[in-house]
Amino acid sequence: MRRRRRSVDDSDFQDPLKNYETPAYNDDLDRSLMEGEIRDIKITPFTAVLPETTIQEAITEMRDSSIACLLIARDGKLLGIFSVRDVLNRVVDNYDRIMNDPVSDVMTPNPTAVYRTDSPAKALNLMADSGFRHLPILNVDEKVVGILGPRRVTSYLRKFLPD
Repeated sequence: MRRRRRSVDDSDFQDPLKNYETPAYNDDLDRSLMEGEIRDIKITPFTAVLPETTIQEAITEMRDSSIACLLIARDGKLLGIFSVRDVLNRVVDNYDRIMNDPVSDVMTPNPTAVYRTDSPAKALNLMADSGFRHLPILNVDEKVVGILGPRRVTSYLRKFLPD
């Protein structure tokens, strides 16, 4: 049995965007935070290591590169993050015993991440509300493309301050 299609009465349709007003921004910073994209902020370089990298190798990489965290990834897929906080909270007291264990044993697994097309406001809110110092950045294919940290946020904000 075939169904009959109802006739559509176009006179009842109301466009929900008909009365949309573009938001007014106080300044260029407000506009950039709300309408910009994270890719407008410097999110590279970043350092990623494999989950089987030893804790000792990971800490050495952080020290030699003067960075506060490493992304743990395989084939570009984010698996975790290993930061100075992880070193202090999970490694220091047992370093001699676990230094040859894989970094995956002490990393923070499945970290919160944002997409490079998300707004800077979203990233900054996540960092502030959740207490994250570093936030991995992904592309639409869920591959790691960068990291956002305090120095990069400061550099981004500085562009909008008067000299």
